[in-house]
Amino acid sequence: MAPYESDDNATAADAEELRSARRRKAARYVVPATVVGIAAATIGLVPALADSGDPDLPKISAQELIEKIAASDVQQLSGTVKITTDLGLPDLGGLENSLGSAAGPSGSGDGSSADPSTKLTELASGTHTLRVAADGENRQKVSLLENAAEYSLIHNGKDVWGYDSKSNSVFHTTASESDGKQKEELPATPKDLAEEALKAADKTTSVTVGGSAQVAGRDAYRLVIKPKDDGSTVGQITVAVDAKTGLPLKFTLTPASGGSAVVDAGFTQVSFAKPAASTFDFTPPKGAKVEEGDAAKAPEHSERSEGFGKGSAHEPGKGGPEGLNVIGDGWDSIATFDTGGQGVPSGSDVGGDVGGFLDSLGDKVSGTFGEGTVFKTRLINALITDDGKVYVGAVTKDALVKAADAAK
Repeated sequence: MAPYESDDNATAADAEELRSARRRKAARYVVPATVVGIAAATIGLVPALADSGDPDLPKISAQELIEKIAASDVQQLSGTVKITTDLGLPDLGGLENSLGSAAGPSGSGDGSSADPSTKLTELASGTHTLRVAADGENRQKVSLLENAAEYSLIHNGKDVWGYDSKSNSVFHTTASESDGKQKEELPATPKDLAEEALKAADKTTSVTVGGSAQVAGRDAYRLVIKPKDDGSTVGQITVAVDAKTGLPLKFTLTPASGGSAVVDAGFTQVSFAKPAASTFDFTPPKGAKVEEGDAAKAPEHSERSEGFGKGSAHEPGKGGPEGLNVIGDGWDSIATFDTGGQGVPSGSDVGGDVGGFLDSLGDKVSGTFGEGTVFKTRLINALITDDGKVYVGAVTKDALVKAADAAK
């Protein structure tokens, strides 16, 4: 929606009324360039504080707020998103060099460094800054800002471009304009993450409104999503929802074990004005290496996780391994499949940096199922038995062992 345009030719007699009108309009339309006012850990771990300076907004129920998100139809925006992911993985140390040597001179083997299917996996760890822009369902752009370099993924009509300035590499594919919205949604935005989390809002979930916040200069409600099950590693999810547009502005997932957020993604600056058309223009720079790909390589919404720990996310044939089954439902659901092979070798079997890395990741466990190794993060845990069966979910180690015993 375009910003309100006031009448600058108003008479002196109308000055006070004009100022009052401007304040009212500004509260609705103007987007101050303000940094997020509340630390991620505070948003994730505690409800709104009475003296925190949070905006005084009309009361709203959780159901009304969910409906507000569903009804949100923001077609045009631009802004900056900061995303921090902390799964608690161990430091790779010398492992990176060991794996790089094994992979050959290119480190990862085949593929362009501009291919979005691999480039955007960098968002899985650390802190990153993204610039995002959208103008309708067929024009989006997201740029990952790096040290003295930038990676951009651009969808403009039928063309999808990935460009890595560091290597001067270009990836190009095409998408039908009719399905562009589904295939080329901006990855890792608070809206994407919130929609996936809300798919878990069933009888196993508590959904409440936890006060208000200021995010990127916008008044927002806090929607708090908590698993009712004790076995989940998810503590709670907090979504800051823009009070005017219903657009999720910030997403924070904290683990049941406490501490800092596992995922914290939010706008630090946002505008709902129409981006310039040139924002989505792209021509491969002179000397750039261009790789042509097919549409299947572009990030697709249908291949993303359909929620955190939901059983419906793991239907056979929906992007998971063949023979995938789900034990339980809700946040305690566990996906299981058989690799048809042996379990994971121990660190002593492999030796060196790789062996040390394996030992640092896994815990040896045993039960009526036999023996196996549990690989841990702060959110997702996986049990791989010595006979090659895999159990994985956003659940505790004990829950995985119990599931493996019950399946025996």
